[in-house]
Amino acid sequence: MSTSAKVIPKTRPRHIPQRTCVACRRTTAKRELVRVVRTAEGGVEVDPTGKRSGRGAYLCPTPDCWRLAVQKGRLERALKTSVSARDKEALLQYAQSLEPEAEV
Repeated sequence: MSTSAKVIPKTRPRHIPQRTCVACRRTTAKRELVRVVRTAEGGVEVDPTGKRSGRGAYLCPTPDCWRLAVQKGRLERALKTSVSARDKEALLQYAQSLEPEAEV
């Protein structure tokens, strides 16, 4: 008599999309970063859902990365647009609401 063993298919680990912070250049999971999007009207806004249409750039959820991206023009370069003073102020205001990264 032959006994047939159950064959359990190997499951692949789920693919986790990776993105790079435009300020510090750290690569991490897409969900750990905050997306900033260039809207069709030419404005720049935070996209907390990560699903809005438009050209996007990703930033770490730390105020330091946001300040660096806005002040050094890295966000403008990534979004291929100039960021208005009003939008810069709104982005820096959003950065203030983020918790600073704990030092290790």
